[in-house]
Amino acid sequence: MEHLQAYRAAGGGKHRANKPTEARAWNGRLLIAAAVLFAAGFANSESKAQSGPFAPLAGTWSGGGTVTLDDGSTERIRCRAKYAPIGPTMEMSLTCASDAYKFNLGANVRAEGSAITGSWSESSRNISGSLQGRGGGGNFEVVASTAGFNANIGLRTSGSKQSVTIRADSQFRGANISMSR
Repeated sequence: MEHLQAYRAAGGGKHRANKPTEARAWNGRLLIAAAVLFAAGFANSESKAQSGPFAPLAGTWSGGGTVTLDDGSTERIRCRAKYAPIGPTMEMSLTCASDAYKFNLGANVRAEGSAITGSWSESSRNISGSLQGRGGGGNFEVVASTAGFNANIGLRTSGSKQSVTIRADSQFRGANISMSR
C-alpha cells in the first residue's frame, strides 16, 4: 500500500490507470508512436533497397531514337525501359520498335565495386549471353556477347534523362536512344 501512495504522490495524486479516458488516450499515443516507428523503419528499408550503383536507374523510362540496320539504313524507334535495382543487383528490360523492326533486351546484372557482370537475352531473336563492363551512379559501359555476336552498350543517366547507345557487329549496327521518366 505504501508503494501505491508513493506512486500517486509522485504523479500529483493521480493514478493514470484509474481513469479509462486517460488510459485510452495513452494507448492511442502509444499506437501512433508505434506506427511512426514502423513507417520510419519501412522507409529506411526502402531507401536501402534503392541504394547501390543502379539506384539512379530505378523505374520506368520511355522515349525514342534511331536504329541503324546492317544495310546502313536507319529507322526511328520508340522505346520503353524498366529497371528494378535491389542493392548491388538489377533486373532490367528494354523494348524498342519501329514499323518494321523490334528488339526485346532483358538483363540481370550485378555490381562488385565498379565491375559489372551478368547475363542478357534478346527474346525476339532467341539469343542470350553474358555481360561485362564497368560503371556506377547511373553511367555504365558494358559488352554484351555470345557466339557470333558482340555489342558495346553505353548508358548515361542524369536526373530524369537517359541515353542508351548500342554498337553491334551484326544484325544491326547500332542504336541511339534518348529516354525520360
